[in-house]
Amino acid sequence: MIRVVPSILSADLTRLGEQVREAVAAGADRIQVDVMDGHFVPNLTFGPGVVEAVRRAAPSIPIEAHLMVERPEQFVRDFAAAGADYVLVQVESTYSLYRTVHAIAEAGSRPGLVLNPATPVETLRELVPYVEMVNVMTVEPGFGGQRFIATSPEKIRRVRELAPRLEIEVDGGIDEHTAPLVAEAGATLLVAGSSVFGHPGGVEAGIRALRESVAG
Repeated sequence: MIRVVPSILSADLTRLGEQVREAVAAGADRIQVDVMDGHFVPNLTFGPGVVEAVRRAAPSIPIEAHLMVERPEQFVRDFAAAGADYVLVQVESTYSLYRTVHAIAEAGSRPGLVLNPATPVETLRELVPYVEMVNVMTVEPGFGGQRFIATSPEKIRRVRELAPRLEIEVDGGIDEHTAPLVAEAGATLLVAGSSVFGHPGGVEAGIRALRESVAG
């Protein structure tokens, strides 16, 4: 089953709670909070307080915190305590991945790893037994609304071969045109920002368009 994970990076932050509730009512399976520190990626976004706010607006579905930060091992406990069910860390962001993954689990969240477009799939091998999911970035991280990288489906297939039991999430440029490509390649979770919160017909129409594109 393909699940839809709206990213609040593209939401109207002046009415964040309302937009999150709209997404939940429209059938979102999870909500993703993109955390950027201005160092690992050039943009600067949300902290644990935003995760807490999303948790209040969406008490019934899982929340992911995607940490695009340097030395994420310093912050994973804060995001777990704020209510993130999943804490995802970039494999490129620390030399202490093993320790970081275990810190996430010890804090009560489910650990996941994120691969940038140019990072080899083989980087995951030693940590596959210790994580719940892998996120394959299908754009360069740091900004919403980017163009989907066309070679991404082949990378997703390689991740599926390496980690057949794991959930595979895709993040970047996902809309009704690219969703079928990544679903066929083995993705099970679709992160969507602009195509949900920026859809001309509204949030519900955006989620419906994604689901219909991968149905059957």
